[in-house]
Amino acid sequence: MRILKFCVLFDKLGVRMKIAVIGLGYIGLPTAIMFAEAGYEVIGFDVKKDVVDRINSGKAHIVEPGIEEKLNKVVKEERLKATTKVEKLRGANAFIICVQTPLEGNKPNLIYLENAIRSVAEVIDRGALVIIESTVPPGTTIKMAKLLESLTGFREGVDFYMAHAPERVMPGRIFYELVYNSRVIGGVSEKATELAVKLYKSFVKGEIYATDATTAEMIKLMENTYRDVNIALANEFALLAHQYGVNIFEAIRIANTHPRVNIHFPGIGVGGHCLPKDPYLLLSNAKKEFGLIRLARKINESMPKFVATLLFEALEEGGVEEREAVVTVLGLAYKGGTDDIRNSPALTFVKLIRDRVLEVRTYDPYVGGTHKSLEDAIVEADAVVIATDHPEFKELNWEEIGRLMRHKILIDGRGIVSNPPKGFIFKGVGRGDV
Repeated sequence: MRILKFCVLFDKLGVRMKIAVIGLGYIGLPTAIMFAEAGYEVIGFDVKKDVVDRINSGKAHIVEPGIEEKLNKVVKEERLKATTKVEKLRGANAFIICVQTPLEGNKPNLIYLENAIRSVAEVIDRGALVIIESTVPPGTTIKMAKLLESLTGFREGVDFYMAHAPERVMPGRIFYELVYNSRVIGGVSEKATELAVKLYKSFVKGEIYATDATTAEMIKLMENTYRDVNIALANEFALLAHQYGVNIFEAIRIANTHPRVNIHFPGIGVGGHCLPKDPYLLLSNAKKEFGLIRLARKINESMPKFVATLLFEALEEGGVEEREAVVTVLGLAYKGGTDDIRNSPALTFVKLIRDRVLEVRTYDPYVGGTHKSLEDAIVEADAVVIATDHPEFKELNWEEIGRLMRHKILIDGRGIVSNPPKGFIFKGVGRGDV
């Protein structure tokens, strides 16, 4: 075991391998930390100076359990350093690219990835390994290999090696899942796959599945598209539950006791970096239309509007004029226990209602820029809308909250309130029984 670790961490001359991680966000920074903990010399690159300065001081710019302690340790031990200068990446044996691949009009924008490849081209040496962790449309890794070839005159599989190793982690559990989740790695060439697998084995304890680059790209997109379609089905069940007077959460829990059924739960919408985007990435290079995947996206994208409808119905029932209503939204993050607001349906919901009511207040214990306290956010409010399933919101005392409110209206967009609080007008997604 010691011999294997020595071979992974050191090159043929006995010099510790240097890894460059490009993009130090929600995936890049934890990945850089894991390689540093495994014993590599890691140089992280990001275009944001404030992010780089914080990292070099041992402080994380993202919220993730354990990240401050881990980051501070590897920085103090001089195993991880961040920079905004591309030339500092020179001499790296491996480049790990973790930049964003956002959508524009439901089409992928790969400019950040292309810029990362151009940066690599400025400093790459022969024999280096380039790994794309960013989620990309099928065929992208091969295209990026060709771009790097055109910029350097090198040949993939001979002078450099390129692979795709998509992340498969969930915020709040990133460090555990980076180690113990199974991993899919696909190279443009067989040698690239072999080298990338060897590199990740330095800290990954889960199974590593080796394949080709395009298959690895499609696997990641298939996984998240499956989840998105499943949630869309749950959301459609929730809409039906309102017509039939059914508590859809109870119905789903019982349905899932069937050994071959696994229905997800409905809610205010689907957010985060992956699920709202990956179905569109999967379809972006397709030569024909595929209806089911697009319809699922439309259903999930419509849920904030449905919750807004529940709110305005409740205001009317409570005799509250829309233009005079003060609405408090609990949670802006897309999921509980994180500060991640990327593609958050809570933000979409706020945009939908803010021009129709007097005031929209927000409170999120993880996200900056919201009200400082729950009490400050709800005092004299007419309605409270739960938009994020933070653990703190599952234990709220609604009797006490009700005493602070002007009108007692509660809209549960996440299904975390099991029983309607006494004295409240209560509506919830999939709660046709109330």
